[in-house]
Amino acid sequence: MSVKAIAKGIRMSPRKVAVVASLVRGRSVANALTILENTPRRAAQPVMKVINSAKANADYNHKYKVDTLTITSISVTPGIRYKRQRPIARGQSHPFQLKTSHIFVEIDGDKREIKKPVSKKETTENNND
Repeated sequence: MSVKAIAKGIRMSPRKVAVVASLVRGRSVANALTILENTPRRAAQPVMKVINSAKANADYNHKYKVDTLTITSISVTPGIRYKRQRPIARGQSHPFQLKTSHIFVEIDGDKREIKKPVSKKETTENNND
């Protein structure tokens, strides 16, 4: 079962974010984070945040081993567009759109063994011996 993380409404063009997302597609999480730290693009920051969020979800909520996590899929889709006007000559204006994007990340890895809690009865028997 894969673990998901989603970031919606990132104020960046999906085309620019998709270039950075393609750099880390199919890599291990540790390798992807190293690549994104050294990528000189503004879009690397939100992609890194989503991957860190998926890593935390896998570790704390789903009990995966952090060392074995790999990115199974990462996709960028267009979000809503903010329509604005830019003033130009002779009192006119031209429309333009501020684009947003949604980032979806799925990671997968090996599960940790869940330790069973020791009951009080077993601990008292061990102490009496």
